[in-house]
This record gives sequence, C-alpha cells and structure tokens, in this order.
Amino acid sequence: MMQFGGMSTDAESDKLSVQMAEEVLRTIYGDDLKGCTVSLDQVAAALREVFRPKLAQTHELLGLYDKVVEAVHLLSTPPEPAKVANPDALRALLGERLDAIHAITTKTIETIRVAKGE
Repeated sequence: MMQFGGMSTDAESDKLSVQMAEEVLRTIYGDDLKGCTVSLDQVAAALREVFRPKLAQTHELLGLYDKVVEAVHLLSTPPEPAKVANPDALRALLGERLDAIHAITTKTIETIRVAKGE
C-alpha cells in the first residue's frame, strides 16, 4: 500500500511558495531581478498563505483516498475456503462485502462533493 508521507504540508507549501515567488519576480523583473524592491520571502509568504488551505485539503483527500483503497482492497480479497462452509454462506458474505463497498464509495462521493464545493 502506498503511503503519502513525504514532506509535511508546511515544508511543501514553503518550497512551492518560494519557487512561485521566484518565478513571478523573474517574470516581472527579468532574471537579474533588477529594480525589484520586494524580497522573495515577502512574496513567498503571501503566496503561502493563499495556497496553504488548499494544500492541506489535498493532503486530507489523499489520506481519505488511501483509506478507501485499502478498505476496498480488503473487502475484495477472496475469503479463505475454510471460512465459507457452503454456497449460501459465500453468497451472504459477498453480499455483505458489496454492501460495505457501496457504503464506502457513497460516503467518498459525498465527501468529494463537499470538498469541491458542490
């Protein structure tokens, strides 16, 4: 199972904000930044504040995705033959698992709609 660890949200937003600030200032002032009176850190701080909430939401959604995939994977794993005594038991187990998958995906769809602002 893939884990979405890596950099923290703050470290990522710091790095991304500095890169964006540098690109914005170079676009405006050229590669030498001649005539620029604002610091890279000032622009990066402003950008960071704008993007930090969205980056945090993205991390939350990735965490949710990871959990959904793990749950569906567990539910879709065939049962051990010894745990299913007969076809009726297998049918009941598969029905329960499908119901659980449906509940998980329904909740996930609702969560994504809320996150998108629909």
